[in-house]
Amino acid sequence: MPQIVFLPHEELCPDGAVVEAQQGETVLDVALRNGIHIEHACEKSCACTTCHVIIREGFDQLEESDELEDDMLDKAWGLEPESRLSCQSRVPDCDLVVDIPKYTINMVSEG
Repeated sequence: MPQIVFLPHEELCPDGAVVEAQQGETVLDVALRNGIHIEHACEKSCACTTCHVIIREGFDQLEESDELEDDMLDKAWGLEPESRLSCQSRVPDCDLVVDIPKYTINMVSEG
């Protein structure tokens, strides 16, 4: 069973976390199930960038992003080559290391 290592984030998981994941579920769903409340203003419909994450390890094992996700990512704060929307990133059959950016483009947090 793959694991996801969430690197420390000041507000969402200050100590970081290592959690179990099912192959095929989204990184966002794994995070939410484990109490890591990544914002997702569009309710996982790939219509915003609030669930933007950076895949520090395992990025090359993810399915490629589609054009819609790429268009949304262009609007994300702190975009990096390994950036993905966590609502669109499905866990592969390997471990991942995920970095949650400090900021989103939202002026006000949903939480």
